Amino acid sequence: MIELSRTLDLYPAPDPDAPLVLYIHGGGWQHGDKADDAANRLAPMAALGVNVASVNYRLAPGTTFPGPVHDVKGAVRWLRANGEKFGLRTEKIGVWGASAGAYLGSLLALTPGRFEGEGNLDRSSAVQAAVHWFGQADLAVSASRSAIEARLLPFAFEQAFLGGDTAKAADLSLLRHVSPQAPPFLISHGDRDRIIPPSESQALHDALSRSGVDSRFLLLGGAGHEDPAFDSPASLAMTAAWLRTMLG
Repeated sequence: MIELSRTLDLYPAPDPDAPLVLYIHGGGWQHGDKADDAANRLAPMAALGVNVASVNYRLAPGTTFPGPVHDVKGAVRWLRANGEKFGLRTEKIGVWGASAGAYLGSLLALTPGRFEGEGNLDRSSAVQAAVHWFGQADLAVSASRSAIEARLLPFAFEQAFLGGDTAKAADLSLLRHVSPQAPPFLISHGDRDRIIPPSESQALHDALSRSGVDSRFLLLGGAGHEDPAFDSPASLAMTAAWLRTMLG
């Protein structure tokens, strides 16, 4: 593992022609770090032939939307500007996120030219493939939980990300940003996820498919949220093969 800066770590693949994916960690937009899951997820993915750049982004409540989106889009632009120094191919870049990171990565993939923030805007933040692991697709659904649902699973994480402005939830639904220009998606969710229901991923897949986007939806039997099944050799090998195909 090579630490490039305080905000991005690179896990290089042995193949010099390996594709590059930006990994965005989960944690409800309030917790987590780029080094999370390094041993069981990121380094094994690199060993399977995909360069992995794992990024940190500013967390709520200190930073709210659109700050975290600015950060991950800035990371893509930084990789395009500097990747050659590290032997990386950057004409095509994928994004891969888990949970809250899946939402951020998917919003990045679906909104080229929007929410760019500051910095080097001479480089594109567009990505050419997106892997969405057990993330939310429609924040408005979470905002409309029943009273008993809200007691069991409060809207606190989403409220923190939105800066308390729940009126933004509907506009920030991934479904509203799906278009025929979206990159291909690989979506995986556990059928026993009680934190984010698999219907969220199904809705994203359906919206992409209706728009003619290449989307694949995998439902992992018996898997819960952030389940070890996602890091199994079979799951990682399949994800790596899909990324190599889409970005090769």
